[in-house]
Amino acid sequence: MEEAKGLVKHIFLAKFKEGIPSDQIEKLIKGYANLVNLIEPMKAFQWGTNVSIENLHQGFTHVFESTFESTEGVAEYVSHPAHVEFANLFLAAVEKVIVIDYKPTAVRL
Repeated sequence: MEEAKGLVKHIFLAKFKEGIPSDQIEKLIKGYANLVNLIEPMKAFQWGTNVSIENLHQGFTHVFESTFESTEGVAEYVSHPAHVEFANLFLAAVEKVIVIDYKPTAVRL
């Protein structure tokens, strides 16, 4: 197995509070996506909603994936004023979150 050199994925799962309107969620997603334009270490952003048929999502409906070149880049992102300001808005709309940072590892058989 081969760990990607320096590359770090930041995975954020969100369970929005009941009653949060879809237009507010859309606005939050656009704000999250815009962080890639404001925070240099954030290299890419993707998101999606749960489509699993296994029903193991525990109420989490949205997944957000950001890509960084290093764990130091993640640390810079977390403490960046634009992220701090946005996180306060986003976290006010969610009931629960899970955050995992990992270095992707390719499996070669």
